[in-house]
Amino acid sequence: WGCFVGPLVIWLMKKDTMPLVDDQGKEALNFNITVAGIGLALLALGVVTLGIGMIIAIPVGIIVGLAWLVFTIIAGIKANEGVAYRYPFALRLIK
Repeated sequence: WGCFVGPLVIWLMKKDTMPLVDDQGKEALNFNITVAGIGLALLALGVVTLGIGMIIAIPVGIIVGLAWLVFTIIAGIKANEGVAYRYPFALRLIK
C-alpha cells in the first residue's frame, strides 16, 4: 500500500493550492491503482489455476513491475521540470 500513501498525502495537502500537484497527484494515484489491479489479477490467475497460471503471471508481473519503476521515475523527472506527465496505461479512475 506504500505506493498509494505518498501520492495520496501530497495530493490531499496541495491539490487546492497547486494545479500541477492536483493533476499529477491524480495521475500517480490512477497509475498505482491500475498497477495494483493488474497485480491482483495476476495473483488471482495463479490461485484460480492452482499455481499453473504463475507460469504466465510471474513474467508478466516482472514486466509490469519494471514498467512501474520506469514510468514512476520518468514522471518524477517531468514533475521536477514542471511538466505534466501522462502514464501510458493508467485507468483514469480519479478525475
